[in-house]
Amino acid sequence: MFFFKKSADLPTAAQALPGRAQELPTAETHFVNGHALKGPYPQGFETAIFGLGCFWGAERKFWQTPGVYVTAVGYINGITPNPTYEETCTGLTGHAEAVLVVFDPAKISYAQLLKLFWEIHDPTQGMRQGNDVGTTYRSGLYVTSAEQRAQAEASLAAYDVALQAKGFPAITTEIVDAPHFYFAEEYHQQYLAKNPNGYCALSGTGVSCPIGTGVAA
Repeated sequence: MFFFKKSADLPTAAQALPGRAQELPTAETHFVNGHALKGPYPQGFETAIFGLGCFWGAERKFWQTPGVYVTAVGYINGITPNPTYEETCTGLTGHAEAVLVVFDPAKISYAQLLKLFWEIHDPTQGMRQGNDVGTTYRSGLYVTSAEQRAQAEASLAAYDVALQAKGFPAITTEIVDAPHFYFAEEYHQQYLAKNPNGYCALSGTGVSCPIGTGVAA
């Protein structure tokens, strides 16, 4: 989305932008399905957070998936409180662009969402995703429970074997207990539904993720 040269190094606390105490205003409801963006969500539904490059195209893949109740885009795993999009794009907030996914586990499992996550981007590229270069575009799984962590780690191990067998380098995806998710500004939410011809460079490796190999289905 931004094409100027950016550092591949995460900022230190001393280098990070100061941010602000106030939350950024964002949409109240999902542009596609009308569900409340920040909840409350239906009882028994679960939350997962994924970072896989530019969040515009990534979010669309998830809201189109049966069993997903609502999606939102935002910023995660950085230093600056309540960062703006412009601040995040400098690389000086430390955040990754990410998609929050609320899903019905009776209709789709976390393992199935992991399979989608692995297959729709290239998790071997480090601090970039295709032409999008910088720390904001790093691959990440931001887990919300010990069960999610176990499944995330098992799926990474299984997919790493599959990718390296096809000549890809090792996976660089970070797996982190989910820190605070900062909702992005309203115009970013469901961006490609509002702008059908908008930018989307999301591209997978073409290698199938062997979900079920050490991963609960």
